[in-house]
Amino acid sequence: MCLHSFIYPSSFHFILHCFFTFFFYYSFLNSQKKKKKKQIIFLLLFNMVTVSKPLIEQFLVKPNTSPLVIPDIPLIDLSKPESKQHLVKACQDFGFFKVVNHGVPLKFINKLESEAVNFFNSPLATKEKFGPPDPFGYGNKCIGRNGDVGWVEYLLLNAKPESDYPENFQGIVNDYVTSVKTMACEILELLADELKLQPRNVFSKLLKDEQSDSVFRVNHYPPCPEFQENERNGSKLVGFGEHTDPQIISVLRSNNTSGLEISLRDGSWMSVPPDSESFFINVGDSLQVMTNGRFKSVKHRVVANGTKSRVSMIYFGGPPLSEKIAPLPSLMQGEEDSLYKEFTWFEYKKSAFNSRLSDNRLGLFEKIIAS
Repeated sequence: MCLHSFIYPSSFHFILHCFFTFFFYYSFLNSQKKKKKKQIIFLLLFNMVTVSKPLIEQFLVKPNTSPLVIPDIPLIDLSKPESKQHLVKACQDFGFFKVVNHGVPLKFINKLESEAVNFFNSPLATKEKFGPPDPFGYGNKCIGRNGDVGWVEYLLLNAKPESDYPENFQGIVNDYVTSVKTMACEILELLADELKLQPRNVFSKLLKDEQSDSVFRVNHYPPCPEFQENERNGSKLVGFGEHTDPQIISVLRSNNTSGLEISLRDGSWMSVPPDSESFFINVGDSLQVMTNGRFKSVKHRVVANGTKSRVSMIYFGGPPLSEKIAPLPSLMQGEEDSLYKEFTWFEYKKSAFNSRLSDNRLGLFEKIIAS
């Protein structure tokens, strides 16, 4: 059952809520000084407008046009010698690809998913002991601090081994993250090899650094049966709104429920078929900058399901906060101009977290090149 069914089981309850909300704010208003009254009146109006809007509508997006041509998602076998050529091509053309023969033990994957399901099936009061996120912890429907919402609950965790996790997560998360990080570093080194970069750890050393600002996220998109009424007219239930990932590389794995979509160059959205035994890789904004735009950070989103639960796990490989991010000189050809201003990861992270999900975060750091 959807959340607002518990809040307003009838119109009478909604009217009753509005009455008591108005009474509370009116009484409080009379006790305040004049300079605070305008702020309180705004809060009253905001509260009345917000609760009068059915909760489900906050998460709906209109149907988009279908892509004229549905491309194949690059599938790369990491055990093959030619994988590095395919990796570079996928990063240039898509910024997104699927990998198999990745070396992550299945037991680590299954244990973590099982523990995640147990956690999200816990009573809300139990989960809220680990929230609100600041920035790490449990969150529910509110994403960030700038008004983004989604039909999702999540755990955001520090990827460092000594970090505090909810009970039963500690060893499991460490095993999983260590293995996934190894795979991510292997991919970054294969990319460096194909680009003829020296040293070959020019990207991967940023993830291996003790001060690496990497994070790990577990998302749960619960079913919402009420959404089925809106599904018939083509609407979609937003689980996690459209965005790019600001870090260097993201490694995603989910159960066999669909939901992930990527934005194509024509502006349409393509659904990504789920595959619980493979991993999906996103180029992050920082890697796009370091390659001076050769690799593309792909915009993506998640739409939730009316009847099925989706669980996803994402490792975001980030550099140390003090690391300077700029196009690599060894990649610049001839008189090629740098497309981006140099910035530290701390500066970009701060800017990204002060923006909305769908904002063009790199726009503030792009150089204006004279034609």
